[in-house]
Parts: sequence; C-alpha cells; structure tokens
Amino acid sequence: MTPPKGWHSRGYLPHFDSPETVQFVTFRLADSLPAAVAEALGHREDNVHRIERELDAGLGACWLGKPEIASLVQDALLHFDGERYRLIAWCLMPNHVHVVIDILDGQSLTGIVRSWKSFTARQANARLGRSGPFWHADYFDRYMRNEEHLTQTVDYVERNPVKAGLVGAADNWIWSSAHFRKP
Repeated sequence: MTPPKGWHSRGYLPHFDSPETVQFVTFRLADSLPAAVAEALGHREDNVHRIERELDAGLGACWLGKPEIASLVQDALLHFDGERYRLIAWCLMPNHVHVVIDILDGQSLTGIVRSWKSFTARQANARLGRSGPFWHADYFDRYMRNEEHLTQTVDYVERNPVKAGLVGAADNWIWSSAHFRKP
C-alpha cells in the first residue's frame, strides 16, 4: 500500500493525495492527445477545460470505445469499491476516464490510480494483441471543496457523454454511474 503524500508533483500537474478526501480524477489513453497539442498545453492547470474539449473530440485509437476494453476498465473501478475507496461517480469515454471517489482511511490516491492503470493496461494490451503504453503517464485530480462542488462535478462526469454527442441522455451511456442509477 502506498501511503498518502499530501501535495506533491512528479514534474507534471500538482496532486493532492490525502485519506478520506473526495477526489475527481481524470486519466487518459496514451494517444488521446496529439503530442503537439499536449506540448502546447504544457502542464498548466488552467488549461484543464481545453484539455477536456480536446479529449471529447475522440482522438487516438479510442480503445475504451470497444465494449470488451470498457468492461474491463469499469470492472476494475468497481472491484475495490467499498474496500479502498467509495466510488461516487464514473464515466468511461472512448479515450479517457472520469472518476469521483471518496478515498478510505489508509489508502492513497496515487496507489489507487496506479493500481487501476497498471492492471487494466496489462489486460487491455493482451486482449488487443498490442504492447507499449496504454495510459498516459500522469492523471489530473481535484479534491472536492464542498457539497456544491461535488454535486457539480458528479453532474459533469455523468453528462460528459451527452456533451460529447455520444448519447441523448446520461443514463443511456452504459459505461457510467448514471446508467447504474437508472431505475
């Protein structure tokens, strides 16, 4: 188990890793942004909205658009729900993943994301008959400041497929928490 690190950076975006903190996390496929776009955006946090627009354009191989791969990743997110974290909301887009989690005592965001990415990368590459990087090395995270921020973030996560034009209603996207809540 990786201990929580508090505020830290690996030379990219700053991360806040603290137990019992609700976090919004986005991680993406290695080829989801052209190198020139990623370089132009740099590592500045104020470019988050532009990065989201670029990701929603569906660039790259979009391996998460394949039901077999999306199911693998969704199952990995659900696997330790209630044990290492409480999964509040999630959405798998064709080339990136959004997750809102409440990190449980003794766990670290870094360890959780590393576990998701390493397991799913090995499994997905094997199923796709490929090798090489599957996920981009870094991830974006933001801790929830209050209930309003959390509500807005969950809405953003679950409505992302609607905003990207993939479905007409959030609960029709089967790779999301909105679908799981569907009556």
